[in-house]
Amino acid sequence: LIQMLRSAKRRDVLQLLRRAPKEMLPFIVEAAVAAQSVASLAALSDFLDFSKDPKSLLEKFLYAAAFSPRPSVELLHLLLEKLDGKQLAPEVQETGIVAMGSLVGKLCQQKLCGLQEVRRAVETILRGLSSAEEESEAVIYLLALGNAALPEAISTLLDHAEEGPTTITAAAISALQRFPAWHISDKVKQAMRRVFHEKRKSYEKTCRLAAAEILLGNEPSPMDVINILLATSEMETEMATFLLLKVQNILHDNHPARNIMKDIMRDSRINNYNFFSKAGISSSFSGPLTVTQDLLSTFGLDLLFLEGGFLRKSVSDFSLFSHGQRLHAAQVTIEAQGMESMLGENMMEGEEETELMAGMSAIFFDVQLRPVVFFQGYTDLMAKVLLSSGEPTSVVKGNLLLMDHHQVIPLQSGLQVAIKLQGGLGLDISADMDMSIWEQELKTSINTRGSLTIDFQAELDAPFLQATLRSQTEAETSIHFDNMLRFSGSLVLMCLQLREEQVPYR
Repeated sequence: LIQMLRSAKRRDVLQLLRRAPKEMLPFIVEAAVAAQSVASLAALSDFLDFSKDPKSLLEKFLYAAAFSPRPSVELLHLLLEKLDGKQLAPEVQETGIVAMGSLVGKLCQQKLCGLQEVRRAVETILRGLSSAEEESEAVIYLLALGNAALPEAISTLLDHAEEGPTTITAAAISALQRFPAWHISDKVKQAMRRVFHEKRKSYEKTCRLAAAEILLGNEPSPMDVINILLATSEMETEMATFLLLKVQNILHDNHPARNIMKDIMRDSRINNYNFFSKAGISSSFSGPLTVTQDLLSTFGLDLLFLEGGFLRKSVSDFSLFSHGQRLHAAQVTIEAQGMESMLGENMMEGEEETELMAGMSAIFFDVQLRPVVFFQGYTDLMAKVLLSSGEPTSVVKGNLLLMDHHQVIPLQSGLQVAIKLQGGLGLDISADMDMSIWEQELKTSINTRGSLTIDFQAELDAPFLQATLRSQTEAETSIHFDNMLRFSGSLVLMCLQLREEQVPYR
């Protein structure tokens, strides 16, 4: 369909969009975005009406744009045109902003940062951040800056990380975690030290832990590691347990900071039972799924609990490492905040009280998606508990073009071979959170289904000889991660389950 759309005229693409059955329309919109021909983008511009079309169709278009492997400037221009100065549904506006950040980041990777449309998009994001009145609005712009990963935005992110309220600080540090190691300068590390050691004000525990992760994960100095370890002796049990497990993971994994850690652990004043015997139930685990000469794929699971045993934050992460580069294949974070007051727990001295809220955010193929809120405030929680439909919340669902490569190779004989490689992904991620106040149970489940197809074609075309080599690969997979927590007794009971269905490979 993509190949057909690339050779079609604007009139024909527009006619296809207008006549398509309702259930097929999202698929054709995704294909038209992936085609990225002048005709297909012009047809989409005529067809899509952001003030009238259903939110689901508009989000399909925006996510298809965000995941484009090599987006064109024309695609960014279309996105800016559709979002500019219009009153849109909040979900569409938010998805559009994170998609804009993703397009800016990918165009800058193609050395196109200086183009007028890219500069305009960056100004739109920065202007939106400075004029945001609601915290939730500012968070979206910060996540867009994380998607863009522009070095010039680092100082803006640092200001928000140090001075903002909890949600702003968390979003800004999360955006900084997206930057590659060579952008984590001494200035960034100094700011993260101030957050972790609370030099200017008190910070929420997840913000401090995220700051520690940046320090530990990016060529840490021995002094940073020692200071973080020493700080755990003054922390509450769960936070200290989580951080110590992070350090132990670095020692066990093939981590860049492993040798520094080994040297520090030779000191018995630090590597002793008193330090590493914290009896919390929080955990941090990471380990390899696949190891080859060129590729390492890992699965990581972080679980941070409150002192009373309630789950504060869970992060499940699938990452790919190859030749010094990291790709977040999928990272799903579920957070529940403000539960301390509901469970009768005391806040830490100086810690900001946060509103009761549970939600989820996901990064897929290095693109941060729009966060999903399960409930916000006690009234909303009770309404969701009483009126729960039992239906999971869809995070992202659609078809994406991941690989799109065309190359002509001249042979020594004087002939030429044309090579085409395309890879498409069908994806469906959903999540569900079910909380029972009466039975004091919390269940969360994340379901990820995907199908990948790769089409390879090599063609030799000469006046006296014609030859074509073609191969097609298809694979499907389904991963379910379930987490059940019962906190009615003095001992918290927890069940974790990771299920992977059989992978058909053709």
